[in-house]
Amino acid sequence: MGKVYVFDHPLIQHKLTIIRDKETGTKEFRELVDEVATLMAFEITRDMPLQDVQVQTPVCEANAKTLAGKKLGVVPILRAGIGMVDGILNLIPAAKVGHVGLYRDPETLTPVEYYVKLPSDVEERDFIVVDPMLATGGSAVEAIHSLKKRGATSIKFMCLVAAPEGVEVMKEIHPDVDIYIAALDEKLNEKGYIVPGLGDAGDRLFGTK
Repeated sequence: MGKVYVFDHPLIQHKLTIIRDKETGTKEFRELVDEVATLMAFEITRDMPLQDVQVQTPVCEANAKTLAGKKLGVVPILRAGIGMVDGILNLIPAAKVGHVGLYRDPETLTPVEYYVKLPSDVEERDFIVVDPMLATGGSAVEAIHSLKKRGATSIKFMCLVAAPEGVEVMKEIHPDVDIYIAALDEKLNEKGYIVPGLGDAGDRLFGTK
């Protein structure tokens, strides 16, 4: 069963408060999302495996550690997820980046895949799917379906704010996926928006309406 991790680190909570503020402009919003993504990436990679190596320091030969195991892939859900990618790459610049694009069917209101581009070695990578919001869970569920259909077997999901309803949907449909959240908010309102949330993350990242 996948686990849900809610980060309570003071720096993450402080920066998230500014992100929530409706008076925070596009430039600062974008920079803060990037910074929170970096801080979250530090935690989400805590269980990455290590292997022993020998290294020659300026003083002597030493036993040391280096990353082992699968390579990492970062997959933003278009378009808002793009705002979190650089924050992860700041720590892991060798990670490959894929993309999943979804749109909402106007009649069924369900997400429909329109674009998927992933690294060629999908089966050999640990993937982190990123999106600032986990509201109803529809987009996250479909994005993870898209990865699994193409052979991905190791997936984590990372977002800034989540509604309990979306978390429950994710746990039910993708019980093998761990969920990493900066803040678990109160609820969804009647329009499906996260309360208190942070507004439309895509519009605030890119300065659109």
